[in-house]
Amino acid sequence: MSFRSSLAAFLALPMLMAPALALAETAPVSVKVNMARILRISAPASTVIIGNPAIADVTIQDPQTLVLTGKAYGQTNLIVLDGKGSPIADTMVEVVQDMAGVVTVYLGNKRTSLACEPTCQPTIMLGDDSSFTSDTISASKSVESAAQ
Repeated sequence: MSFRSSLAAFLALPMLMAPALALAETAPVSVKVNMARILRISAPASTVIIGNPAIADVTIQDPQTLVLTGKAYGQTNLIVLDGKGSPIADTMVEVVQDMAGVVTVYLGNKRTSLACEPTCQPTIMLGDDSSFTSDTISASKSVESAAQ
């Protein structure tokens, strides 16, 4: 390979890498915990990868439609590959709590949370009192078993 062709290849390298870098630098995709969100992508996806499946899940609905589901609070990454294994997208996913209608009650150093739309019901939030959380889970399981 001549010096001129080597120099041309070296100078073209940043232009070839630019699209992949731009995909990684986009703002995080936000989804609420226990909710799903539709993501449309520009090219057909063959493979989707979530960095931490305990935080979020993603499925391919059709080649250009993904369904992202928030499972737990936090951040992870999402990588989408085409049929050849080339990256289509590489972005951060942020799973957040929907705070609309949530009321926090403090009794001394014990905290409890209530979802108050339309009526107040116990809900579990990170940082709530452990006995409140246990009681809420137990009540939820009782209701679930009664419905079966």
